[in-house]
Amino acid sequence: MNQTLLQIFTWWNGQTMGTRFHTWRFGEKVGEDQFGNVYYRTKGGAKDKALGLQRRWVVYNGPIEASTIPSGWNGWLHHTVDVAPSEEKYAARDWEQPHQPNHTGTALAYRPSGSTLAENERPPATGDYEAWTPGR
Repeated sequence: MNQTLLQIFTWWNGQTMGTRFHTWRFGEKVGEDQFGNVYYRTKGGAKDKALGLQRRWVVYNGPIEASTIPSGWNGWLHHTVDVAPSEEKYAARDWEQPHQPNHTGTALAYRPSGSTLAENERPPATGDYEAWTPGR
């Protein structure tokens, strides 16, 4: 489908026409992550009068999925850190795991032992509870 039509009629495929205009008019590109998502802030560091904060946003590369934002950029978007990863020598901490997208609803979703969807056999009940019976 034509990308222009997608931008006019959908909000879940990249940026809408309104976001494109707002970004062109008021946005300043800050950087891009390894997934092709592009990050913006208001030009000149201007703060929003109502919020008292600088507006920051992302234009996704493909479908809008928040789990595709790496942790460094997520912290910047949510004003947890003041400096964007592109403006410093950002290095992931040793305890940070490599980014993975949200697999909920897919075959790669996490299924703990005991889940009816887990591949292995469900463990037997241990008898450490008493079933509720109405009228007791």
